Order: sequence, then structure tokens, then C-alpha cells
Amino acid sequence: MSATAEAAAAVTAPAAPRTRDVLRHVLLHLVTPLLMCLGMGLAYMGAFVTPEPNDMPVAVVGSGPQVQVLAQSVKDKAGDALDVRTLPDRERAIDALTSLDIAGAFVPDAKKPELIVASAGSDMSALAAQKIFTPVAAGQGAPLKVTDVAKPVADDPTGQGLFFLLVAVSIGSYASVAVLGAAGAGLRMRARAGLVVGVSFAVSLIGAALAGPIFHLAHQGLWGVWAMCWLYSAGVLFIGVGLHTFLKRWTTLTMMVLFVMLNFTTSGGLFRPELQNGFFGSLHAFWNGAGFVEGIRSHLYFGGHDLGSRVWTLAGWLGLGLLLVGVAGLWERRGRVAAAPVAASREAGRAEQEEEMEESVGV
Repeated sequence: MSATAEAAAAVTAPAAPRTRDVLRHVLLHLVTPLLMCLGMGLAYMGAFVTPEPNDMPVAVVGSGPQVQVLAQSVKDKAGDALDVRTLPDRERAIDALTSLDIAGAFVPDAKKPELIVASAGSDMSALAAQKIFTPVAAGQGAPLKVTDVAKPVADDPTGQGLFFLLVAVSIGSYASVAVLGAAGAGLRMRARAGLVVGVSFAVSLIGAALAGPIFHLAHQGLWGVWAMCWLYSAGVLFIGVGLHTFLKRWTTLTMMVLFVMLNFTTSGGLFRPELQNGFFGSLHAFWNGAGFVEGIRSHLYFGGHDLGSRVWTLAGWLGLGLLLVGVAGLWERRGRVAAAPVAASREAGRAEQEEEMEESVGV
């Protein structure tokens, strides 16, 4: 090669990146996993490490001054941990349990004191109620009989399978956002929205298969389980794709905060709100993971009690996702008046998209 050709090649060859620039690039991308580490620790440990009753509703069954005195003594001893009420008879107590209004009902009896629970609503709440009333029965000089009026299926003895179904459907949904948002960035929003419908349908079929023929969590009502899987997945995906237009590579962290850190901890799948502090307990009332778990729980075990409000919760999140996608589509349409990017910018964009998709993680 001539000296002139070598000089020309040296001029046109890209300069090797400086070590300082590479380190800056690496450190910038480490911010996301470090924030995930901090957020997951705060959320999971704050919600799950020390579960304690917090205004947990329980009942003492019967009438008369003795029952009133017993209920008041239990309340005085527990303080703010319990919301103790009285119910006139056993039938009312069972109705309250199957409506998930109380965590346990104690029936005092000199010979056979009884605690009535509904462990399909929450195995942990049933255990907490048993721990509370066992000493009360012992004070009456008799062993405590525990009656479970709503047991989970034998394939899901702790009733926590619905929580892990939530985890599976959530991962399939929010992890797909990085692909649809980054790799699909060149598509119009209408096309991405169509892909969201298809992906959510696929995720919901996987969820229904896991709940039905694979792990047998749902012995009946599988179509209802599938429908709630689709509503939940579509809501997560539409929200994520809409947010990606504005947040770009920070979408993954945002999705983790919304649909893992705040979602799994408030779903009621492991601990219902009466066993959590006020922050996580309050989010349970309207967060979509709680709508999913409590909706399927109601559908499978409690005759559809309060199912409508849970479905409306999921529909509300889906509506929010559709609104975000609509706003993002209008924003992108306005931005298309800009000139087409040069080839180098396209290559840089592809590299950034690949990095974003690789940062999508499942928890």
C-alpha cells in the first residue's frame, strides 16, 4: 500500500474510544441495576420481612355481656393490631368470612371453642387469627378447634399459587415492553398497539395453561382466569409501550417500580393488607396486581364476591394504557416532521436499542 493510501486509511478509520468515555458509558448503564437493587430491597423487605396485623378484622361470635367483655379484652390486649367486632351467630360469621370482611371468627364455648377461617382468602391471615385466639381458648381451659370454610384446592395447599401466576404473567408482559418499545421503535404506534394485543393474548394463554392443565390451580372457571390474565397483561403492555415514547431506556426501571416493586408487594398474594403497613395496604385497594389476584381468588373460591370491582380495576389500568398510547402516538406524529437521521445516528440508535432490550430482567 502506498504512503498516500495509508494516510487516507488513517484519516478515515474510526478513532478507538477513550478509556474515560468507555467508563462513563459503563457507569451510566450501572445506574439502572443499582437502583433496581435498592428499590427491590426496600419494597420486598419493607412489605414481607416483618408481617404484623394492622387493624386486622376479626370477630367474636355470640351475644350477651360475656361476649362483649371477651371482644373488648382481646381488643385491649391487641391495640391497633386488631379490629375486633361481634357477630350474633355462626352463620353471620361464615358470611363475613366468605365475603372477606374478616380474617377469623372465634366462637367461645366452655368445652369446644372454635375458630372459623377461610384460608383460600389468605393462609397467612388464617394463621395469624389462629395465633391470636389459641391463647384465648387456652384461657378457657379447652383446645381450639379450627374450621376452614374455604380451603384452596389440594394442588395449591397454601393458596399462594395465584401470586406466582401473577409473577409469571407480569414478567411476560413487562419484559416484552423493552422489545416492543425498542426494537419496534421504527413502527408506527398503531402497529405497536396491534403487537401489544397479540403479545397480551399469547401471555394470557400461557397464564391460563399454567393455572389450568399444568399446575391445576383452577379446577373450574378457567375461561374467567384467562380473561383476567389478558386484561392484566394488556394493561401492563399498553402502559409500557406508551411510556417508552417519553422515557426510552428508563422505561425498564419504571416498569420494575410499577409492576414489580409496588405491584407484587401489594397484590395480597402472600400477605393481605391487614398484615402489612399502611403504605402497602392502601395500594392494595386499586393497584392492578391486587385486582388480578383478588379477582381470580374471588372467581375461584368466593362465588364471585366483589369480582366486578376487581375487573373494573384491571379495566381502569387498561384504559390508562390506551390513553398513554394515544398520547404517545400523537407526540410521535408531531415529531416526524424532523429530517430523517443519518446512517451513523441509525447505527447508534440500534446499539442503544440492543442495550435496552438486554437490560430487561425478570424477577
